[in-house]
Amino acid sequence: MALLQISEPGMSTAPHEHRLAVGIDLGTTNSLVASVRSGAAEILCDPEGNALLPSVVRYLENGATEVGKKAQDNQLEDLPNTISSAKRLLGRGIKDLKTLGGSLPYEFATASSSSHGTESNVPQIKTVAGNKTAIEVSAEILKTLKQRAEESLGGELKGAVITVPAYFDDAQRQATKDAARLADLKVFRLLNEPTAAAVAYGLDQKEELSERIIAVYDLGGGTFDISILKLNKGVFEVMATGGDSALGGDDFDHAIAEWILEEALLEDTHNTKIHRKAMIEARRVKEALTDNNEVSVKLEDWQGSLSRNQFDEMVAPLVKKTLMACRRALRDSSLDKDQVHDVVMVGGSTRMPVVREKVGEFFGQPPLVDIDPDKVVAIGAALQADVLAGNKPDAEMLLLDVIPLSLGLETYGGLVEKVIARNTTIPITRAQEFTTFKDNQTAMTVHILQGERETVEENRSLAKFALKGIPPMVAGAARIKVTFQVDADGLLNVHAEEETTGAKAGVEVKPSYGLTDSEIEGMIRDSMDNAQADMEARKLREQLVEADRTLEALDSAMASDADRMLNDEEKKTLLAARSELMEAKHTSKDAESVKAAIKNMEKVAEFYVARRMDDNVKKAMAGHNVDEFNK
Repeated sequence: MALLQISEPGMSTAPHEHRLAVGIDLGTTNSLVASVRSGAAEILCDPEGNALLPSVVRYLENGATEVGKKAQDNQLEDLPNTISSAKRLLGRGIKDLKTLGGSLPYEFATASSSSHGTESNVPQIKTVAGNKTAIEVSAEILKTLKQRAEESLGGELKGAVITVPAYFDDAQRQATKDAARLADLKVFRLLNEPTAAAVAYGLDQKEELSERIIAVYDLGGGTFDISILKLNKGVFEVMATGGDSALGGDDFDHAIAEWILEEALLEDTHNTKIHRKAMIEARRVKEALTDNNEVSVKLEDWQGSLSRNQFDEMVAPLVKKTLMACRRALRDSSLDKDQVHDVVMVGGSTRMPVVREKVGEFFGQPPLVDIDPDKVVAIGAALQADVLAGNKPDAEMLLLDVIPLSLGLETYGGLVEKVIARNTTIPITRAQEFTTFKDNQTAMTVHILQGERETVEENRSLAKFALKGIPPMVAGAARIKVTFQVDADGLLNVHAEEETTGAKAGVEVKPSYGLTDSEIEGMIRDSMDNAQADMEARKLREQLVEADRTLEALDSAMASDADRMLNDEEKKTLLAARSELMEAKHTSKDAESVKAAIKNMEKVAEFYVARRMDDNVKKAMAGHNVDEFNK
């Protein structure tokens, strides 16, 4: 049965009207645009017949820009103003960039203002045209692709599906959308690259099995993703995703470049131009080794050669990292390798023979490479864009992606309460109730975190906002509903509401930078490696919170009626037990010691609790007799 489609406002189409929509693969090394024409998805080329647009932008002194091959061809003559691999900086900070010979690839501005004079926390690259961000560089690439599409299709675009690595976090996805907005490009949806590849292959259309399990191995220029998909009757469900948003073909180039500098006795030079030349030569050598067993290498006055066997050994640790991520994704999916029906290769970096060989060995089957790995993602995005534009009202396709890391809130004591677990299908809305810790608390700070650990300091802080206007109540009486909304693009909104007054506050989560280069992978690995320690830490934090509650209750009671209800010796006994609990709270390293001190405090205070209860009963019965309460 075909799935019913409900259009976004203003997106419904009139009968026989074909809306021009495209799929865009915004890549680290190359970018592409594709569209559905005459029922088939095809890559749109430039007037010279080139499908790939090198993701390189050169800024000129007169304010003009060169994008693509022309910029790439001229980069050696104008390295400071020519920016490549900008995708690796989307949603990131300078500290996330890899150095070569101890130097960064660009000169970054120290001022926190953009070329437009606005305040910014985003890294700024110095150029003759002013300081530029990775978002602005990406926007130039998107503008060029948009122009190519409109010239090829003969009309104005209604929108686009832009693909992103599955492991892109919220900041990186937001940066991609910001780049599209700068390029005046309407985004129908951000689509995970592995899902786009599965759409391109039409793997869900194979009828011999009612259900297929697909592994999509996506090694691009700057990122690596592994996604496990379940395809059944037009429904694409991502079961698990993994990878590294800072591991890709650039890192293979980096390994060769380091070798070249060492062989040329230039490893200690801090000449940025030589470093960039080494990276350009490294990329040429890597690509040449795909079809040759040995390639000549040259840098400045040095000449040498690199064999494929040497290269394979050099990059073995990088390939191993990708296979470790594959193993974790299978484990998260509760699957074995032999349950995978197809392995799809995506990304230009999967052309490397060593990658195809090791992936085939790992999964025990030859991977699918029928569609050009550079083009497969753009083709899948174009097919999805055609559906979202309303050109295929009977299309039977539903994409169910997942979030890569858990989302949660800080609770009292520095603990993290997970609201949405990782690998949860999106879009998703999930709410949870929280309450106040102290009497008469009228405001609450909502701290949003991302990660797998139990304590705040071990996770990534995404955003904070304050909810004010909570009516004064005793601790625990207020009811604050916090709602997390993750949309189909993987972007997060959080809002909180105090249910008795209707006081509201919220935030569109948009951190300055994305997660650092192994942070996502590290967060999951650390959560496994430190599971026992995290559990003990959580128990301790919970007991410390309980200790605070006990102390708060005692202090409140004694401030209210200690002088009236207790003699000096009784006060001394209670205060001594209080001091023991405070000592345990500040010095104990295990939960049991704090728990024992709390129990001791409660035991010592039993007579006082009973006396206060009797006193309250007497007050309640004053002027009444027992028979009145029995009626």
